[in-house]
Amino acid sequence: MKQIIIFLLLVIIGIMGYNIYTKHERFSLTGYEYKIPEDLDLKDVDPGLLLDYYEAVENVNGHIITQWSTNEIDVRNPKKDNGATKAAVNEYREKLAAVAYFETKLRNPKEKPEEKPQVEVNKKKELILKTFYANPKANELRIGESNALVYEIQRMLIEKGDSIRHDGLFRTETFNSLRNFEEKNGLFPDGKLDAITLHLLLE
Repeated sequence: MKQIIIFLLLVIIGIMGYNIYTKHERFSLTGYEYKIPEDLDLKDVDPGLLLDYYEAVENVNGHIITQWSTNEIDVRNPKKDNGATKAAVNEYREKLAAVAYFETKLRNPKEKPEEKPQVEVNKKKELILKTFYANPKANELRIGESNALVYEIQRMLIEKGDSIRHDGLFRTETFNSLRNFEEKNGLFPDGKLDAITLHLLLE
C-alpha cells in the first residue's frame, strides 16, 4: 500500500513538473519572441526606418510577454474566447501588422533621391576654388579658424570616409584628417590647404 501511495505521488509530481516545464518552455526567451527574418537585409537602410522597425518588433515581443505574465493570455495561440483574450489578440495582430509594414518598406526601399545635377555640383566646386584663390595664403587654414571654407573641407573629408565634426571649426581633428588625406595621396602632409590638396579633395 505504501509503495502504491509513493508511486501515485511520484506520478502527480511528474505531471505537475511537466506542466510547469511546458508552460515555461512556451515563454522562454528563445521561444516567445518575434524573430527578425534571416532574409531581411538590414544593411545600408534608412536609420530612421530601421529604428521604427526595431521598435515595432519590441512592441510585439513586449505585448506577448506582458499579456502572458499579467493575464496568462497566450496571444499567439489563445485557449479562451472571452473579451479580454479577444482584445489582447487583436492588439497583437495590430502590432504584427506594423512589423509587416516596416518589413515591406525595408524589402522595397524607395529609389535613392536623384543626385544633384552635375552643373550644380560643378558650380559649387568653382565657388570653392574661387574662395580659395581669392587669398590662397590666408586660406591655408589654421587651428581655430571658423568659416564656410572649413565647413566645405570637412564635408569633403567626410565624403571620402573620415569621421570628424562637421561644424566649420578647424580643430585638431580636422587638421589631422587633412594631413592624413595628403599622406594617402602622396602629398606633403603638412595639414595645410594648398591648391594641389584642394583639387584632389574636389575630385
